[in-house]
Amino acid sequence: MKKHDTLVKLHDDKYYILASSSYADDRVLTLNYGDTFGIFDRWGDIKQFGTCVQGIYHQGTRFISDMELEINHYRPMLLSSNIKNENEMLSVDLTNPDISDGHNVVIPKGTLHISRSKFLQDGACHELIILYNYGSDSHEMDLEITFDSDFRDIFEVRGMERNKRGMLKPPFTSANNHIVVSYTGLDQIERQTNLHFDPEPADIKDNKITYKIKLEPLGMYSINCTSVFSVYANPVQFEPYFIAYDKIRTGMEKSKELIAEVFTDNEQFNNWINRSKNDLLSLLVQTPFGSYPYAGVPWYNTVFGRDGTFTALETLWVSPNIAKGVLLYQAARQATKVLPLQDAEPGKILHEIRSGEMAETGEIPFKLYYGSIDTTPLFVVLAGQYLKRTDDLATIRTIWDNILQALTWIKVYGDMDGDGFVEYQRKAESGLANQGWKDSHDSISHENGDLASFPIALCEVQGYVYDAKIQAAYMAQRLGYNEMAEQLTIEADDLKQHFNEVFWDEKLGTYILALDGDKKPCRVVASNVGHLLYSGIATPERAAQAAKLLMSDDMFNGWGTRTLSSKAARYNPMSYHNGSVWPHDTAIAAYGLARYNMMEPAMRLMQGLFDASLFIELQRLPELFCGFPFRRGEAPTAYPVACSPQAWSVAAVFLLLQACLRISFDGHEKKLTLYKPMLPDYIKQIRISNLRFGDELFELEMIKNEHDLGIHVIKKPEGWEIVTIK
Repeated sequence: MKKHDTLVKLHDDKYYILASSSYADDRVLTLNYGDTFGIFDRWGDIKQFGTCVQGIYHQGTRFISDMELEINHYRPMLLSSNIKNENEMLSVDLTNPDISDGHNVVIPKGTLHISRSKFLQDGACHELIILYNYGSDSHEMDLEITFDSDFRDIFEVRGMERNKRGMLKPPFTSANNHIVVSYTGLDQIERQTNLHFDPEPADIKDNKITYKIKLEPLGMYSINCTSVFSVYANPVQFEPYFIAYDKIRTGMEKSKELIAEVFTDNEQFNNWINRSKNDLLSLLVQTPFGSYPYAGVPWYNTVFGRDGTFTALETLWVSPNIAKGVLLYQAARQATKVLPLQDAEPGKILHEIRSGEMAETGEIPFKLYYGSIDTTPLFVVLAGQYLKRTDDLATIRTIWDNILQALTWIKVYGDMDGDGFVEYQRKAESGLANQGWKDSHDSISHENGDLASFPIALCEVQGYVYDAKIQAAYMAQRLGYNEMAEQLTIEADDLKQHFNEVFWDEKLGTYILALDGDKKPCRVVASNVGHLLYSGIATPERAAQAAKLLMSDDMFNGWGTRTLSSKAARYNPMSYHNGSVWPHDTAIAAYGLARYNMMEPAMRLMQGLFDASLFIELQRLPELFCGFPFRRGEAPTAYPVACSPQAWSVAAVFLLLQACLRISFDGHEKKLTLYKPMLPDYIKQIRISNLRFGDELFELEMIKNEHDLGIHVIKKPEGWEIVTIK
């Protein structure tokens, strides 16, 4: 399952997006940590209006659906609110309105400062509330916090109707200021919201907590509220606010070492890449197999196979440990049986993992779901590139059987009709209809707008399979399986030739989008071609032709590459996959262009996304934005329900930078190569440090001179050669 907001049954798509209002209208702020994320309003409250999506969610369930703070029954006035730069803290500054006793103003406006600081950690939300009296008189007040827990499944919040729910018990107060709300779902799992207040409130009644506070002039009063979310009613331990926050900070400092540091002479570019790094770190979750990037907040705060793999590929040169965690996790979850409801087949790599009541009961098929056509070849691609980058042959040996099983899946199950191409068709009605990265129900069509029939062979998937065979041949050769390496190389060459015979359309001047179930070509110009350049399956001559269309006005809107040409029958710049711009898609195209030595258009794509970032809040590229044409001095048009941060969007800047520097590693040969590197016009100097090869470090500096790019090697591991080709 991928990229869905409000869900209803419509047409052939069981999980169609129905957006009744925009997240942007709600002006929400989000926090995320591991399996927990929160959607708050600017006051730091949780209120249900608009899309009714605010709340704190944990493991696929909304554990807090309402939490509001008032002073003497008045809602405070907002001064400011923001998420701190490293995404760990929501900070809110409030003051009081004129507060009357019914006759007179007893606390004049602006007398009290109310500070709220929230962060998430390990299935808990910690909040510190501080009141400060700046008035010259003492004031008495009631501070009230109301809360509610509806325990709705995330898919239910997003619009799926349910005929029946489990049992919700009313709040009860246990010892030590501890309030418990519990829900037993149809899956027979008990989930609890546990709230603890320090100091003890004056009154706790149902879902309202009241403090009676007297503040002298310049007096201060603080309250610590901790919410812990438990599944299976596990014992709850409440941790003091500052101890929990110290742990967060310590972990963040350690995690910074995971990704190389990039510093340039352009402050705005530095802000973009630092924001991207912090966003990516906030999405990394520690699993038993290493770090795995969750797909995005709010609705994809879980493992997705395709997103995790692309994020690892985008960041491989600056953070190879992410790739290692992704590979080991996916290998451990590789399918071993034919399970039609899960679209699982032996050797297939997962698409999505979900927790929550509806996943446990089977109301949705995504508890462990395999309905994507591309994650399996991309798994092999990532493994080969990881070995080239790190020379970590031990890890490849560990997952070699998984790689072989993935290759077998491509031959046995992926190529459904034996025509040499990999196709998809869901095995059960509950599964996803389209199973490429563009998985909207209407994303694959013919030039007249008719939807393609199944099974469908997407162009980019053949590119991934080609690359997978190339990478598998390299790994086989490194492991000493020379005959296998030769055979895989032959298969890759044959596929490339066959693909270019069938998928190239001379009249269209580019590769077709797909073959439908009747082997009819989908003669549509789409961004999928950029993925063909990324994989290397295009011939140089045809890559150059395809690039012209990719960069034409109907495809490049000034900010990035449209998913679908504006001349296409189904073009809609406000759609999900039929004319919108996705940053990761644009970055992949830029890297592909650079691969074929087309640096000028590659740099234009990088410029477009950089310019877009300058208009977007926090310089955080969202999941996607609308594909309307560039308007000078205006921001790109927001897509109403785009997720942000989204892992493969925030990681795009690293792939763009790799595309312009054309930096590559050969860990076995101990060679770092910069092939005709370039810097965009807005960067004159760049320094890259903490660039890791195992426990050893590279540090490079590049300075743009009048006629070339000067490269200074400040630090490199012993025995390594730095090769610059200008």
